[in-house]
Amino acid sequence: MITGLDHVQVAIPAGGENVARAFYGTLLGMTEVPKPPALAARGGCWFSAGTAVLHLGVEEPFHPAGKAHPAFVVTELDVLFDRLAAHGHPGTRADGELPGIRRFHVLDPFGNRIEFQQG
Repeated sequence: MITGLDHVQVAIPAGGENVARAFYGTLLGMTEVPKPPALAARGGCWFSAGTAVLHLGVEEPFHPAGKAHPAFVVTELDVLFDRLAAHGHPGTRADGELPGIRRFHVLDPFGNRIEFQQG
């Protein structure tokens, strides 16, 4: 039986780790989690924040996820929306589609769709 969700994986291109660190670590404030040595050789990087765990794995050839996406729960949706826009990642609001949930989508530096929501 399923008892929880361990992580979500999103693809990045080879050599994209530093760009990922700048976006997910610096801009979003997620903490980088060291990969086990056996997996570190494959490239990519892992992050966590609260109960959210995100694995960024190298995929070649790389194709960004335009529809599939992780959805992160945040406490300051409007602040994050403005922060991302100020750093070149404008969001698309999707408020009103889910009762009681305010949310928006952005593209990460690789073109992957990411959702942020606040209830």
